[in-house]
Amino acid sequence: MTAAQRPRGVIGVGYEGHSLETFVRRLLASHVSLVVDVRLNAISRKQGFSKRALSAALAQAGIGYEHVPQLGNPGWNRPGFAGSGAEVRAALTTFGELIAGETASARIDEIAHAAAGSVVAVMCVEADDRSCHRHVILGEVHRRHVLPAAIG
Repeated sequence: MTAAQRPRGVIGVGYEGHSLETFVRRLLASHVSLVVDVRLNAISRKQGFSKRALSAALAQAGIGYEHVPQLGNPGWNRPGFAGSGAEVRAALTTFGELIAGETASARIDEIAHAAAGSVVAVMCVEADDRSCHRHVILGEVHRRHVLPAAIG
């Protein structure tokens, strides 16, 4: 496969409803080469999804892993994502304001740069991007950078 034929772009993924095995299979099926973990704290009660275990499982599958806490959603803003339409919109707006700074902006640029040459998965817990702060991150990546649509 030539560089021009290699899948690339950015997708959002959540591990909700997955075992570690099915999650890794999903990433492989989507040609993901890098997982960017945007949980504020990369810990989980779900076996295999804490930072160290997840990183090791992904490495074994040939997938890179990077934890980016600068793009994490603080606990006080999380309930809004499970609320009414107005509460979700407020939580999205609040999170957008939280990542408007230089550090978060640089990390978003790094994601876009990586996605220009391979498939990058922005990961958090929630199965649906629209119920998660990664929806804002994905929107920012696409708004700032023209990326091809990723397979997935």
